[in-house]
Amino acid sequence: MFIIMGNTKSKRNPPPLPNNIEKDTNVSAGERDFKQNHELCGLSLDIEGISTNVPEILSSDEDPEDVFYKFVILHAQNDADEASRLQHLLQNNFCIKPGIIFAEMPSGRHFLQNLNDAVNRSAWTIILLTEHFLSEAWCEFQSYASVMNALNKQHKYNSVIPLRPLNNPLPREKTPCVLQAINALEEDSPGFAKQVEKIFQESKYRQQQAMWMEERKKERKNK
Repeated sequence: MFIIMGNTKSKRNPPPLPNNIEKDTNVSAGERDFKQNHELCGLSLDIEGISTNVPEILSSDEDPEDVFYKFVILHAQNDADEASRLQHLLQNNFCIKPGIIFAEMPSGRHFLQNLNDAVNRSAWTIILLTEHFLSEAWCEFQSYASVMNALNKQHKYNSVIPLRPLNNPLPREKTPCVLQAINALEEDSPGFAKQVEKIFQESKYRQQQAMWMEERKKERKNK
């Protein structure tokens, strides 16, 4: 478990997605091409009936704490809307689900606990790189904590994904050094769709999910 210091103001409920988000969302040419490829979608939809929203994923007998997400998006407080847009894009256009953004983590819990759970309960940690990223000091702490977690756990190797969105992206020259060493997803790149397909592989998700479930069993046994 990692320990960091940060501002707890990031605990808040995310704003609802606009009804017309699909119409307002800019889609790159690479994404349009990828929507023709149903192979990844078919794989993702085969995950035991998992759907976009967490309440629909769980049955009445299941514990919400038992959900292992494909991705979590860590973002600045002012980027909750942009994080929600990208969550919608990955889940619905690329069929990578379930996913969660940090603003959706349970309220009433300490920020550090939510950050720890978000990273450990997700196969991939997406760092949203916008101009707001540098305006909130705890965003850099999130990044360092995520990278250290990936380095300390072999099965988390290559699980931290910096992402520059279409809207208000953080210039490469302003990117913190720890993230400059990692190839970032560029939403405006023609190869964005192929990069997404290459990164979010079902076999990698299944591997991490199995290891996380085994850890959960050990924790419950020791209680």
